[in-house]
Amino acid sequence: MIRLAGHAALVTGSSQGVGRAIALALAEAGADVVVHGLTQDALGQQTVEECRARGVQAALIEGDLAGPTEPCVDHVFRQALQANPKIDILVSNAGTYREGPFLEMDYATFEYTMRLNVFSHFFLVQRFARHWVAQRVPGRVLLIGSINGRLAEPNHTAYDTSKGAIEAMVKTLCVALAPLGIRVNGLAPGLFVTPLTAPALADPRLRSWMELHTPNGKVPGPEVCGAAAVFLVSDAADHIHGQMLLVDGGMSAWQQPDPPAHW
Repeated sequence: MIRLAGHAALVTGSSQGVGRAIALALAEAGADVVVHGLTQDALGQQTVEECRARGVQAALIEGDLAGPTEPCVDHVFRQALQANPKIDILVSNAGTYREGPFLEMDYATFEYTMRLNVFSHFFLVQRFARHWVAQRVPGRVLLIGSINGRLAEPNHTAYDTSKGAIEAMVKTLCVALAPLGIRVNGLAPGLFVTPLTAPALADPRLRSWMELHTPNGKVPGPEVCGAAAVFLVSDAADHIHGQMLLVDGGMSAWQQPDPPAHW
């Protein structure tokens, strides 16, 4: 089993969903965790308590990463280091999904999506990288993208564009930071049952259709991302740089399944 004892991580957007699953997996592996949410709400505090129950230190910070990028990133960065000065792992996960038909996409929605899903990731990595270089810390960065960075969906233009940017960011930041001793990789979830997707997946017909489009036939919870995240920030992945690992049950591997006879 991979262990992360002696390490400390900030996981943005970790009060629920994929971020929460990753925070708990890091804690299970022995890393101290700083949980981040938009506000210091009950969900975030529950994640903190579950991390502590695994025998590690955990703290909760708040911050809106969708606002003006420089002050918002600075606020989260400073809070995180105040909560745990030994952070050497950044899991940049916070994101949003706001959509509609392309011809109806407005500037405000697109700009909001880019600020949270792209700008905040880029500049939060920059802040930590500057800190780590100054302190000679071999940092580890994990950017959370999406299968939508590879495969487009109708009426997902802003979201898909932002997730494609994350995949490119993984590569370009790897090239920039690997020579400085900082490892950058990415993780791209497929379709999971989360608070965001649960209402739609409650429709049995839609659930069946999505399972059909996944080679292993599963639409699991976000906990399946945890082990992959732990691996990518661990010493076991020391020579893995600039890679995007898709955790999608094989959905990205085929073009289109044949419909079953009864469909």
